[in-house]
Parts: sequence; structure tokens; C-alpha cells
Amino acid sequence: MGFLEGINSPADLKKIKKDELPGLAEEIRKRIIEVVSENGGHLAPNLGVVELTIALHYVFNSPKDKLIWDVGHQSYTHKLLTGRRDRFHTLREFNGMSGFPKREESPHDVFNVGHGGTSISAALGIVEARDRNKDDYKVVAIIGDGSISSGIAFEGLNHAGGLNKDLVVILNDNEMSISKNVGAISAYLSRLITGQFYTRVKQETEHLLKNIPRIGGPMLKAAKMAEESLKGMIIPGLLFEELGFRYIGPIDGHRMDHLMITFENIKKLKGPILVHVITKKGKGYPPAEKDPALFHGTPPFIIQTGEPKSRSSAPSYTKIFGDTLVRLARRDRRVVAITAAMTEGTGLLGFAREFPDRFYDVGMAEQHAVTFAAGLASAGLRPFVAIYSTFLQRAYDQIVHDVCLQGLPVVFCIDRGGIVGEDGPTHHGIFDLAYLRHIPSMTIMAPKDENEFQHMLYTATRTDAPVAIRYPRGSGAGVNLEEKMIRIPLGRWERLSGGDDLAIFASGSTVYTALEAVKRLQENGISATLLNGRFIKPLDRDLILKTIERTKTVVTVEEHALDGGFGAAVLELLEKEGASGSVRVKRIGIPDQFIEHGSQKILRLKYGLDPDGIMKTISGFLRENAARSLDLEMEREEGYQGHGVRFKGEDRSTAG
Repeated sequence: MGFLEGINSPADLKKIKKDELPGLAEEIRKRIIEVVSENGGHLAPNLGVVELTIALHYVFNSPKDKLIWDVGHQSYTHKLLTGRRDRFHTLREFNGMSGFPKREESPHDVFNVGHGGTSISAALGIVEARDRNKDDYKVVAIIGDGSISSGIAFEGLNHAGGLNKDLVVILNDNEMSISKNVGAISAYLSRLITGQFYTRVKQETEHLLKNIPRIGGPMLKAAKMAEESLKGMIIPGLLFEELGFRYIGPIDGHRMDHLMITFENIKKLKGPILVHVITKKGKGYPPAEKDPALFHGTPPFIIQTGEPKSRSSAPSYTKIFGDTLVRLARRDRRVVAITAAMTEGTGLLGFAREFPDRFYDVGMAEQHAVTFAAGLASAGLRPFVAIYSTFLQRAYDQIVHDVCLQGLPVVFCIDRGGIVGEDGPTHHGIFDLAYLRHIPSMTIMAPKDENEFQHMLYTATRTDAPVAIRYPRGSGAGVNLEEKMIRIPLGRWERLSGGDDLAIFASGSTVYTALEAVKRLQENGISATLLNGRFIKPLDRDLILKTIERTKTVVTVEEHALDGGFGAAVLELLEKEGASGSVRVKRIGIPDQFIEHGSQKILRLKYGLDPDGIMKTISGFLRENAARSLDLEMEREEGYQGHGVRFKGEDRSTAG
């Protein structure tokens, strides 16, 4: 039996001898690779922090001491060491273990995360609560070099340094290179300056110099300048020192002996401390080491080769976006592309290679990305901002204040709109329509397939106003792409089928699903008109009113929260046009709750967004309407008009 099989808690980890821990690290890497190859997940980030996580749990005492992971996509080793080893094979599966820290899952998961940059602010809040409650424990925030670039991370650092609270921040740096010589010197100095002897001598010297009349102050200042000059030559930490943190590092994040000594030392120190740790993404698995970006978040793959286990014959919406934007940029010199640390994830790698001077990766800074785009647009360019739906919500104020208020032609390309899948509630893009639809001057589109998508992107270049195009994760419908891109008339919908029993208004990724439901309804003797609601704003007022005049019954379908979504927009239009009282409406979409992790297929099945689910909901809605109509007819025959409401089998008159 290996080391890992005997670990059910951090207490079991501490029973292993320190010189045996590299063997445990090897077992953990093997387990992570095996499970992620079957389930998919964040491979490269987790392989890079195995030793760091072991050292943290070996030195600190979770869950009393609080370990707060930023983003949380690197927490697999943490989960394996904190009592979830036996469930690890269910990682990211429906009803299985989450791929991110989750408080409901374990007391060792201190704070739910999924977006970058939150750890320092959350940790500082916990620190403040600890001190107010007069508790005694350590708080450690682990943040990556990508997340540290986000605005909220620097806001947290600034606040923490100003409060001078007892907080440890681990900066996991897997991008910077560090030579062996500098690394060895730095590691030695880091262990030295965190030691009790150095700290005591430094404090006593400062106290002595402060009390020497006239010359003590200048001598202390000179000593500090000398110390900082030495640090500046070999340690890239002056920024953090200026923010009020004691900077330690860089340290080799795969040398557990260095990590252990440093962590043991900083446990005895007070005040804000930042430990700079250098790690290698994908360590221990050659394909991930070679291409860590590809294995950052990966589908199931073949371990021997690193190749995906399955590929769709249809291109993804992400690829269609990237390819189409390159075509548009070749024709239109105004076109520029912006992303927030997701070049490959948003399909912009090809654009970046062909147009490096027109491509901007601003780092994990969605707010800056949007206002930067506004500045570009105000000067005559046509910026396309490619950001996942769940991340774009971080820049709401900038969309309102900096783009829409000025009516600037910024194009928001909203990838991962709708149910995303195994990454769960922090990543589902089910709120974008609600936070965009009510903003004046905004146009919102959602393509039914990849061909319509390319036409929408072209249309955006011909629209002198803010535009948002929302599209799902995954493959398109497999339709052919027309060579010539055309401009879609603003607000014009598309009729896909005709029928008199009801009208179905579907948007985006649900259109083809609704079309399949229409075919199944037809087999059951129900005819439906299906409209492709490709413009969420503005709606196709004339076609909607003309359609409901004939059917009097409407079902809306969307992969978005029902509150504030596409169906809500239709209801608002009917109310505005005075038609809400004469039309029966049923909305199909995401209920008022956060959606758990699981495959897109399983989640769509659960929430009735598959063809059978849509058909069953519509059939039930029509039966309810028929029963209601029969009751009303009976009431008319029996004389119940204006004095009360008749329920089945009883009279509940409101008359006195």
C-alpha cells in the first residue's frame, strides 16, 4: 500500500517522514493524471502545486488554520489530503466532488471560489473576524501569478498592508524563470531572514538605533536602504514591501525541504507576509509540461499521448469566433481583439499570431479590458472583447458607464453563455442577459448555429453602437459556413416552422433543440410555429405580435435564468403592447437557483432543456390551458360571471 492510501486527514499526512514526502508527491501526481484523464479537469495547475500543497498541510493545521485558494482550480492535492481520497474518482461528475473548493463539501474548504483574485480579500476578511473574535489561528491565501494581476488582488494587498494584520500570502509563480544560482542564494536568504535569530537581531538593532540621539534616525534609514538595495539585486519583491508586506523568496516550489523550513519560520512571525514560490505548471507529465496552456483545463485524454479521447466533427463556437475575426480583421483595419488572460480559451490564438499589433491580452482584468476597449472605440477602432459570460459580469459598471452611456461600438463576444458543464456554478453563464438587457443602447444577439454566428460578427462591424453576441460552450450544429458574410437586419427574427396550436420562441443554443421538440409534437398531432429569437434586444415586435394574434399561446425557451432573461423580455413586450391579458405564456429556462456541476447533457436533461423535456413541458402546458378553457366555459354556462371564481367541485364566491 502506498502513502496516499493511508491519508484520510492532514493529521495522517504529518505521520509520514519528511524524506518520504517526495514519494507521496509522485503518488498524488499519478492519481490526479488518472482521474483527470477520465473526467477532464484542470491538470497543469494541479500538477504544479503538489509539493506546495503537501508542505502547507504538513506545517499548518487545517481546518483550524485557514487555507484559501484563489480560483481553486489547483486544489486537487488539497482535496486528496483532506479526507476526500475515496471520492476523488467522482471529480467534476454530476453529484460527485466539485473541481473547486466548496464549503458544503468539507470544513477544509474555507471559501467557495472559481473566479480569480478573490483570495486575498476573503482572507483579510477572515483575519479581521479572527482578531475581533479573539481567536488564534493562521490564515494563508494561495494566489497564482495570473490572479495577482487582477485589480481586486491589488486592492486586497493594499488594504492588508495598511491594516498590518497577521496574514500570509503565497504567490504561486509558474511563469517566471529563475536560474539555479539565483534560486539557491534566494532560498538561502529567505530561510535566513525568516529565522528567529535574524528577526530578533533586526528588531533589537532597530530599537537601539532609534534611541541614539541625532544620529540614530539617519543610521536606521541608511541600514534599511542597504537592506533594500541587497534585496533589489536578487529579489523581485520591492513592490510588495512598499505595499506593507514582508517579502520572502523566490523559493523553489518543488523543494519541500526549503518550503518546510520557510513555512515553519513564518508561522512564528507577525504581520503581512508574502512568500514568492516558483513552480512548474504540468510538472511530472511531459505533455502538460510541454504545453501547459493546452492542459490548463482539459477534456478526457489518453495518458500515453495526451490526445483527447473524443473530438466532435463540428467546429466549436470558440473556433468559429477566432477564425471569423481573422477574416474580418483582414478586411477591416479597425478591428482589434481584447481578452482577459484567456487567449486560447476564447479562440484568439490565431488572431494574435496574424495580428500581434492588434491583439491585447490585458491579464485577469476584465474591468480594465472593457474600459480599454471603450477608449479604443472612442478613437475610431472597432474592438472585439472576448470574455466568458461568467467573467464578464465582473465588469458590469464599465459596460454601463464607459461603453453604453457613450454609445461606443464595442463588440462583446460572450463565450460560454448558458450551461457550461463540469466546472459548476461559478462558471455557468446563465446571468448575462439579465445584466445586459436593461442597459440602454445595447444590442444583444444569440446565434442558432455557426453560420448565423459569423453573420452576426459581421453585422457587429456594421453597427455603430454597443453589441453583445452570446454563444455557448462546445461544438456548433455542423452546418456549412457561407462564404459571403451578410448583415442581418437589426432586430429581425427568423421563422423556422409554421403551426396554429402554439408559438415557440427560442433563443441561441436552444433553437435546434426546440426544432426537434416541434417535430415530436407534430408526431403527437400538435402543430407549432417556431421563431428563432436571434435578437434578444431589440425584439422583433412586428413578427411577435403577428404570430401571437393567430396562436394566442406562446412558449419561450432559453438557456438562461428565467428572471430577467429572454422570456421575461417577451412578457415585457406583451405588457407594453397591451397583449398580456389575451395571450397565455409559458417560459422554459433555468430556475431561480445556482446550477450544480455536471455534464451539459445531464444538466439539460435535469432542467428540461432537452427535446423531450421541452415537448413534455409544452404538452403539459397545453393540457392545463385546455382544462382552464373548459372550466371557463362551464362557468359561463352556469352563470358565474363577475361575482366569483369557480374551482373544480366547489364554489368560492367572493360576493358578500
